[in-house]
Amino acid sequence: MITIIFIIIISGISVYLSQSNLTPVTVHVGPYAFMDIPLFYVIIGSLLTGLVLAYVMHLIQTVFIGFSMRKKDTKIKQAKNEIAELTKQVHKLEIENEKLKNTPAGNEPDDSNAL
Repeated sequence: MITIIFIIIISGISVYLSQSNLTPVTVHVGPYAFMDIPLFYVIIGSLLTGLVLAYVMHLIQTVFIGFSMRKKDTKIKQAKNEIAELTKQVHKLEIENEKLKNTPAGNEPDDSNAL
């Protein structure tokens, strides 16, 4: 519904511009010259050109943001893997610590063949 209202407003503005700006003008683009173009075509053309350029700049910015987010996702994934490995190592050390606590110091098995 909002889109329809927006289209109606834009159409009304376009009609107003076309009725009040019918003066023919000459447009010079580089070495080319376009003669007797109604002024409202120039106005609408410059508006559309600006919108297209803004959209292209937005797309370029979105691509660069996507690349930076991808790098950050990779770093986060590496950090999670490192955290998992360190958690495993801490768990192993806790188990080893509990074994050392529960083993009495005097009851170490004597092995005459041990190094």
